[in-house]
Amino acid sequence: MKTSRRTFLTGASALAAAAVSQSAHAQNVIDSILNSNRRGWGDQFDAQVSDGGQVATTRPIFSPDTLVYLQDAIVRYQDIAARGGWPMVPDQKKLQLGVVDPDVDVLRQRLMISGDLSERAGMSPAFDSYVDAALKRFQNRHGIPADGVTGPYTYRSLNASAQVRLGQLERNLGRLSEKVGTTANRYVMVNIPAAEIEAVENGRVVSRHVAVVGKIDRQTPILDSNIHQIIVNPYWNAPESIVRRDIIPLMRQNPNYLAENGIRILGPNGEVDPLTINWQTEEAAKLRFRQDPGRINAMASVKIDFHNPHAVYMHDTPQQSLFANQERFHSSGCVRVQNVRDLVTWILRETPGWDRNRFEQTIINDADVAVAVTNPVPVHFSYVSAWSTSDGVVQFRDDIYALDGSSELQISTAT
Repeated sequence: MKTSRRTFLTGASALAAAAVSQSAHAQNVIDSILNSNRRGWGDQFDAQVSDGGQVATTRPIFSPDTLVYLQDAIVRYQDIAARGGWPMVPDQKKLQLGVVDPDVDVLRQRLMISGDLSERAGMSPAFDSYVDAALKRFQNRHGIPADGVTGPYTYRSLNASAQVRLGQLERNLGRLSEKVGTTANRYVMVNIPAAEIEAVENGRVVSRHVAVVGKIDRQTPILDSNIHQIIVNPYWNAPESIVRRDIIPLMRQNPNYLAENGIRILGPNGEVDPLTINWQTEEAAKLRFRQDPGRINAMASVKIDFHNPHAVYMHDTPQQSLFANQERFHSSGCVRVQNVRDLVTWILRETPGWDRNRFEQTIINDADVAVAVTNPVPVHFSYVSAWSTSDGVVQFRDDIYALDGSSELQISTAT
């Protein structure tokens, strides 16, 4: 239900009376926003919450509407930053539904200023159902599991300054302006900071997939290409970088590592016995390491192939538990895809003879089957850490590769 301007101002007076114990600065920010003549965050809040806040939509990031909403968000965040931003929320306690604590007052202020909590909810030290819904909305907008609990990831996002968030919006407007309007009718978009994939067709997202992308020191590259081939039950050929960084050190610790993981060494004259190699040197890096197809293969059931100078690709993984992590920056540059069979089925839709049933049967019965994709599907590896695909809903993600220019947005544990 929409809130009239008169009701809104009445709520502002009640809010001011209830917040006597708050800092004058934070209260002035809230009052300024309440009395602003701009399109009010709170005016839209009730309508948005009634349908889930429109945090999740079928509108793709590479949409013309995104540019409109993003420009609008920039104006709003300029206003918030000019008025002093939002208060820092003390981060030493776990706040959740049912808790009564003075820190909840500060949390309410923070969520009101960013538009996640209606100002009509008032000020109180009680973490009630209004704060619970608002915090979950905030978490959804920041790619955090919406559990309504203030854990370390939530606190880090809450306490990123308004000025930093504004900088993110402005930088990403430039990135998106270069891409929007240039995509095909059907494409795959990998958003690296979000570790998420969109399959897009006819201007709408037909499926989203959680992804695992490159570590800070082994980054997933930004690129544009075309998916031209699917390999079912592929062999995995370890890049030289992985042989040097991972396999050789692992062999020094466990001489049975290769045998246990179905990895063979191939030299110019055929298969090489690991016992003939001095693993205290790096001579093995000159050889070819190939993992047999199967359940423990690094690419598991499928590889999605596209030409690029970085030798990266998308693939399945035997480590499905990684998709449940908050920080999904674990790969050596390639992109692991959750529910990859759904994505591959969509990619192969226009490839004669390759429906879901044949694809599944091939996984069961065959190995290393290459399927040429009819009408190759464009794929875009992109770096979008802030965007908006709904009115009044702004998405933010950590600046994992430090491309936004603020150390406040980086994470240090994904190495």
